[in-house]
Amino acid sequence: MEQPADFLKGKHILAVDDEADVLETIQEILEQAKIDTASDYDTASEKIYETRYDLAILDIMGVNGIKLLEECVERDIPAVMLTANSMNPESLIESIKKGAISYLSKEHLSELDELIGDLLCAHDECKPTWKLLFDKLGSHFNKRFGSNWKDSDKDFWNSFEETYSVGRGIQERLKHDKNIIDKGI
Repeated sequence: MEQPADFLKGKHILAVDDEADVLETIQEILEQAKIDTASDYDTASEKIYETRYDLAILDIMGVNGIKLLEECVERDIPAVMLTANSMNPESLIESIKKGAISYLSKEHLSELDELIGDLLCAHDECKPTWKLLFDKLGSHFNKRFGSNWKDSDKDFWNSFEETYSVGRGIQERLKHDKNIIDKGI
């Protein structure tokens, strides 16, 4: 099996953030991949519709990341949400429901190559990316949100944890999969 960082070699990734230093950091850390960048919604949206990416890394705030996520899902581009200011349970749940394959704090930028490599490997192997995320970073979420953070939406989390591999985000992606739509499934 390839190492996660090796898995990035040759991947075409779109990084979207309104902070130039974050985009530069992403380019440096993911140097094995081909990285396109955008610092605003309009530029990012245009790139999403003009180019076939292996992954999009989307900031939530400042670039209308949730709307860009919806566009990525329509185009069957796996998307990872990256945030600092919108790091909260509500934003995490919205990202899951809208079809993101992961949700990362900008605090983890230094680990981005390993995390993205692992996520892309899991995604390509049809393994549950969210389970991977919570296995790796669950303690971070507990520290950031408090130990009982899932209690505020128990129904969602109970359902989600029972169906990691066919979570709501994956269901949302399947609604846009032309191979499935064309078959009337």
